Amino acid sequence: MAALTQLQQNRRIVQDFTLTTLAGIPGLFARLIYMGSLRDLCSGRYEHAGLAALYPDEALQQALQLCHEQIFERILETPLFGQYEDLRACLATMQGGLSGAVTHWHRMESYRVLVPEQSPDYLKELFYSNLRALLQVLQEENTRARSSG
Repeated sequence: MAALTQLQQNRRIVQDFTLTTLAGIPGLFARLIYMGSLRDLCSGRYEHAGLAALYPDEALQQALQLCHEQIFERILETPLFGQYEDLRACLATMQGGLSGAVTHWHRMESYRVLVPEQSPDYLKELFYSNLRALLQVLQEENTRARSSG
């Protein structure tokens, strides 16, 4: 019975978070970045003050981890061209614009902090490989646009 109660509570948290927070964030990469920003890089724990005031910590951690994993997996299930379009739109909204964000992400590999900790290594490597390729394409496009403009 306790497991069912825990499952129901986690489901409520996921629904609450999805409808009130994630629904307002356009695009999978933007949502993944947001999820990554909720996770403390030293402890791996998720921090969300609004949800923490409403739900027990253990349920909150499980629910946010599940949301993070689902977004990550949806990105990997998206064809590369769809990932390209979504990443391009996401990076274009960042400070420094598309060109600055692409350069920084390419050089610093800051996308590595976005993956859920519990994801299998082979999925992490697939994600990193895809991101490197997509960033390379975006960087080449920016270079061509500057040289022809």
